[in-house]
Amino acid sequence: MFTLAGFLLLSSITACAQKQPKAATVPTTTKKDMSNWNKLTKEEEAVIVHKGTEYPGTGELLNNKQKGTYTCKRCNAPLYRSETKFESYCGWPSFDDEIEGAVKQIPDADGSRTEIVCAACDGHLGHVFLGEGFTLKNTRHCVNSVSMNFVPDTKG
Repeated sequence: MFTLAGFLLLSSITACAQKQPKAATVPTTTKKDMSNWNKLTKEEEAVIVHKGTEYPGTGELLNNKQKGTYTCKRCNAPLYRSETKFESYCGWPSFDDEIEGAVKQIPDADGSRTEIVCAACDGHLGHVFLGEGFTLKNTRHCVNSVSMNFVPDTKG
């Protein structure tokens, strides 16, 4: 009797499992082609993929004053123009505006901050802070240098 009850229970569980809907698939036309992503170093991966933070004051783009475009280290998407970079003395490059549509804001897991990621590949950039009064836009995108490349403007 217990064998029959066990068989019926197992059959019903298996039948239910087979009826579950398939996971939704994202059309390939909207999915980022990961084969074009740049290979990351361990330090870059720790920040961009695992949402780490580089040590303050150490980033190679912190004191960059050249005119140009800051791009995503992982996928090369343009993120910020040099004209929006400002000195906030926080230890990381700061911008008061992103290139339109380039950056997504996501509530941070800790509930007290807002994370910023590349809109094209979801790579972690840093955090955005509002209301600090550094610029007229009253916004500070605090970005890890290791999350970005810099492409200088060409003369001519």
